[in-house]
Amino acid sequence: MKMIVAIIQPDRLDPVREALIRAEITRITVSRCAGRGRAQETYLYRGEVVPPTLHPQVRLEIACNDAFVEITVNAILGAARRDGGKTGDGKIFILPLEECIRISNGERGGEAI
Repeated sequence: MKMIVAIIQPDRLDPVREALIRAEITRITVSRCAGRGRAQETYLYRGEVVPPTLHPQVRLEIACNDAFVEITVNAILGAARRDGGKTGDGKIFILPLEECIRISNGERGGEAI
């Protein structure tokens, strides 16, 4: 089992969600967040250096069985890229998921996902 965490641009949420649904990935968690990537944009304002600001982003969390990892990643990649890929399109993290437990009936493991 894996936990896929994707940080994407807010305007790409609907296309990514639609791509995941087409790939039969329907169980996702979406959170609004703010962050800063690789690009550093410090500037001088009235004689003082202003630090880079945080930009609004969307965080997707998807728990999936190992067989669905590449399907999920490819769906996100295809829908989150803007114009062939630009800095700031986001990141995808794939983490090991030790256990999943369904609260309603205590089911565990891949079946609980």
